[in-house]
Amino acid sequence: MSPPPSGRDPAGSALTVAAAVRAGERRAADVVEEHLARISAGDDEIHAFNEVMADEARAAARAVDAIVAGGGDPGPLAGVPVALKDNLCTRGVPTTCSSRILAGWRPPYDATVVERVVASGAVPIGKTNLDEFAMGSSTENSAFGPTRNPFDVERVPGGSSGGSAAAVAAGFAPLALGSDTGGSIRQPAALCGVVGVKPTYGMVSRYGLVAFASSLDQIGPFAASVGDAAALLEVIAGHDSRDSTSIPRPAPSLLAGLGEGVDGLRVGVVSELMADGIAADVASRVREAADALSAAGAKVDEVSVPATVYGLSAYYLIAPAEASSNLARFDGVRYGLRVDAPTTNEMMVATRTEGFGAEVKRRIMLGTYALSAGYYDAYYGKAQRVRTLITRDFAAAYERFDVLLAPTSPTTAFRLGDKTEDPLAMYLNDVCTIPSNLAGDPAMSVPFGTGADGLPVGVQLLAPALGEAVMFRAAAVLEASAPPGPERPAAWFPAHAAVEGTRP
Repeated sequence: MSPPPSGRDPAGSALTVAAAVRAGERRAADVVEEHLARISAGDDEIHAFNEVMADEARAAARAVDAIVAGGGDPGPLAGVPVALKDNLCTRGVPTTCSSRILAGWRPPYDATVVERVVASGAVPIGKTNLDEFAMGSSTENSAFGPTRNPFDVERVPGGSSGGSAAAVAAGFAPLALGSDTGGSIRQPAALCGVVGVKPTYGMVSRYGLVAFASSLDQIGPFAASVGDAAALLEVIAGHDSRDSTSIPRPAPSLLAGLGEGVDGLRVGVVSELMADGIAADVASRVREAADALSAAGAKVDEVSVPATVYGLSAYYLIAPAEASSNLARFDGVRYGLRVDAPTTNEMMVATRTEGFGAEVKRRIMLGTYALSAGYYDAYYGKAQRVRTLITRDFAAAYERFDVLLAPTSPTTAFRLGDKTEDPLAMYLNDVCTIPSNLAGDPAMSVPFGTGADGLPVGVQLLAPALGEAVMFRAAAVLEASAPPGPERPAAWFPAHAAVEGTRP
């Protein structure tokens, strides 16, 4: 892989680092030490990581350097540090899902995406914080405390993959992996000013991802640039026989087409996602993004996707119902936390009471209720019918348009604690991202300037199933035409700022 022909490619980008390591111009060991130094300097305040894999990263970097020294090619992401969301199984490394109930668990195997990251020559550098079991929109539901936004440490980084988004935004790793069930990659990417991608459902294997809602979960990349995100998605995508929902086709070619532009592309601005509830400064940036695509030759118009207005309601029945089933396995018997009690039933109750946090308990109870006798058809069954309507409405929109445009998050990053006492207010943060999870279609967030408060704004591109190549072409155009991003405060981690290759 080589740097893309268009879009930003900072000196510390993944593609630049990998090219230098593969050519023998830089040592992977030095790259890893630089990033470990940044983490040491800054992560006490940000808390992007639950576990820093310093020893493992150093050993992996030495192995990459040995391959280069022997005249071999370690792979397309040689020597690039990658942060892993802490719900991705990593062999021999604590994998907690930011929950007390998985205390002490070290998986005996790697998730498929972890295997593919290592096979590409990249170096896993740590496990990132998240909302417990990926249930949240702010990374405040973690058993290990919240992650903070690198651009304002009094604000949230978004969630549930807030640790991964913050790690890339802070320069702790050029790349990160997250999971997206209702917006958990795209929403934190928007709030932290980085690129975040939810691929087509089934494009990336879920083997080794600790499940939240199996029909919605999808793994995807975070990166500082569109090109870097494309490179990581090319690495992790493709069929996996160990995942029954994996699409039987190879990984897409994305980097090669980034410079093709959008001339003649049909772009629809989703009217329902620009309605009440979207902050004026965010809506303004979306309109500017539409203008930028138009100026680049795209044909831009408004489009209605009517059923998206029901997305939030349907999601908060379907996702908790699946969570209720998936989390039943955490019982104190096989692994993780065990709270002893006189009987087996009492032990299970005590373990789950102690091990699960408030939001996880809320969603388990909601899902169990929706699946219970007498309520299944009225709630879960009806939500699935709404999901079908959403899928059909998107399909109709894609008959007229190649990609769609919308906000990623209704607002910029909000303050820590602002919404923790009001679950509905928190859930509304995902109103723009949930519909594409229900439909199974790809979507991504691209940084596009700042809001009135000077914090990052992300705009969302949506595409039909397996439409990633066209979606990335449009993203490259938006990236190249984006207004300036937020300025990091001058006092922000002076030791970090002195490290060569820090993202500007």
